[in-house]
Amino acid sequence: MNRYLGALGLCSGLSFAVVWLWLWAAPMAYMDPEYPSWRAKQIMLARCDLGEVIILGDSRAAADIIPANLPMTATNLAVGGGTAIEAYVVLSRALSCPTPPKLVLLSLDPGHFVRPDLFWERSVRFGLVDRHDIAALRAVSLRTGDLSVYRGRGMTMLPLQVRDLLEDLRFPPYYFGALARSLGMLRWSRNERALAATLLSRGHYGFGADAGSDGVAMEGHLSTFRPLPVLDAYFHRLLALLDLYGIETRFLTMPVNEATWSRLDPSVMRAYKAYLAGYAARYALFRIDDNLPSHWPDRFFGDQFCHLNPEGAKLYSALLAQRLQAAPPSTQNEAQNGWLSETGRDASVKLVPISKRGS
Repeated sequence: MNRYLGALGLCSGLSFAVVWLWLWAAPMAYMDPEYPSWRAKQIMLARCDLGEVIILGDSRAAADIIPANLPMTATNLAVGGGTAIEAYVVLSRALSCPTPPKLVLLSLDPGHFVRPDLFWERSVRFGLVDRHDIAALRAVSLRTGDLSVYRGRGMTMLPLQVRDLLEDLRFPPYYFGALARSLGMLRWSRNERALAATLLSRGHYGFGADAGSDGVAMEGHLSTFRPLPVLDAYFHRLLALLDLYGIETRFLTMPVNEATWSRLDPSVMRAYKAYLAGYAARYALFRIDDNLPSHWPDRFFGDQFCHLNPEGAKLYSALLAQRLQAAPPSTQNEAQNGWLSETGRDASVKLVPISKRGS
């Protein structure tokens, strides 16, 4: 009996080790369908293949802005469920490249300021953030007293720093769902095609492709707009870093469908705009570009989350291209000349975020 139990334990241990090795060796074989699009953005960042313009933000920015349709070389680095945390991490990577972007197009919908999204399920497990980014999030969360994003939703019975270590090590139980759905390898071919397509499109990828949607998106259900302290802190860090490097930034409010527009609480949108305006007043290079349409007919949307379908994305990108042609980014931002020589690297990051100043 002891020999049998020993052999069973050894086989189980070896099986677990093989699965763990597979998780590290072949993520394209089992990861969820959105993973290759995230992976493509990481590859472009690592190659510093960015161009003059980068796009940061959430899934609407990822789906709605087609880089190839813009009048200058651009790369779409927005990700599904993205918040200011992911935007800050991506920007930090981009600024390590020899030639930083001249312009950042930034878009985050109201919901991605007020609620946690898929930080652990996507940003961590898809490899966009590493253990250093998680440690920084822990520090900011503790400083702001807001653990809503850092705590997450799964495996909360573990001490959080143990959870962080297991996530960094790609602990198999976190991936059993993806392994089961893919039978360990059935997604490989599809994911490789999606990776190639996203690289070819310079980071653009779509979500819903329906010929119209009358679903009401998240902001149509919001009754208040109150940014989470940790997300506000990261938004502040993001804008401070852009200002420090003298990079012009334009904040785009993506269009929503008529169904969502009709359900929007006016007080929510007033608070959202006032929040952004507070940061625009602080940072001269941060501009809110709200001249594009704020709501479009339902036929241009591909799902209930207000992602533009292919027809809508082409139309929006064409309008955005016209706007950029009319007001292109400066070839040399004046702020960069004096700011970096006179100010320490972390100086602007030490300013108090807008939400902490009662505005």
